[in-house]
Amino acid sequence: MPDTARTCLLIGAPIDSGQRRPGCLMGPAAYRVAGIARALESLGHEVRDLGDVAPMPVDPAPCANPAVHHLDETLGWTAALRQVGARAMAKGVPIFLGGDHSLSLGSLAGVAEYAAEAGRPLFVLWLDAHSDFHTPATTESGNLHGTPVAYAAGQPFAPFPPFPAPVPAENICLFGIRSVDAAEHAALLANDIVPHDMRVLDEQGVTAPLRAFLERVEAADGLLHVSLDVDFLDPGIAPAVGTTVPGGTTFREAHLVMEMLNDSGRVTSLDLVELNPFLDERGRTAHLMVDLVASLMGRKVFDRPTRSYRGQG
Repeated sequence: MPDTARTCLLIGAPIDSGQRRPGCLMGPAAYRVAGIARALESLGHEVRDLGDVAPMPVDPAPCANPAVHHLDETLGWTAALRQVGARAMAKGVPIFLGGDHSLSLGSLAGVAEYAAEAGRPLFVLWLDAHSDFHTPATTESGNLHGTPVAYAAGQPFAPFPPFPAPVPAENICLFGIRSVDAAEHAALLANDIVPHDMRVLDEQGVTAPLRAFLERVEAADGLLHVSLDVDFLDPGIAPAVGTTVPGGTTFREAHLVMEMLNDSGRVTSLDLVELNPFLDERGRTAHLMVDLVASLMGRKVFDRPTRSYRGQG
């Protein structure tokens, strides 16, 4: 399966409503300019660019937490991406080009809806510096990009519609985590979700914990949704993110994760989130993210192209 050509569906989600630092809405365009379609086609995959999604109109919704901002806009994005994602799953591998991480409220809901209809268990690999386990009621920042995992796990999430098929705790793998506040940590423990933080990866390497998770996916014949946040990477190699946390994965660690995912042949959908081109250095982060997608979709170590960057002048 890892060497089988697949149909990749590019879905732009220019979302900025889940956080307060503008720029993520330029992410889909940056991925296209960085050559994501060409990279996938060079590996033998069919690529269909479905363009950018627009948020659906929704009725204004109240929220008891006054810190929450851009609620109606985020609800509209969630509804639109759920609909598009569920349909895309039947046609190939949807790749959601973000946009901040609130896009996963919709992408996960759509993938979960499809999985439930297909009678297949859904697994989620969350590659992120943050656990994103707040809810609209518990977030102090009001930034809804910090909530999608809680939504997928079936936590109380008013005023959002109920998640279509909550993902069991054992099917969620938080990988590379290194910034979790006390409330999130308590909620994770209460729901039996154990983050694989950077200390675990430092002690065990990325291979052992990821392989164990992928073996569970394989044994259950599950669908695997991967959500890749730019801040999973160390800011030294990926500066184009508004939520930088030192001590992230290195270039080789990140590519090894992608290569293992390709080897597993289990990935059925993918988020690329939190790229803020306004903060990038001549497209450096966008190109790295595209290279990681290529590794996930079959590029081997010895196939990696050499790049030359000229200095300014």
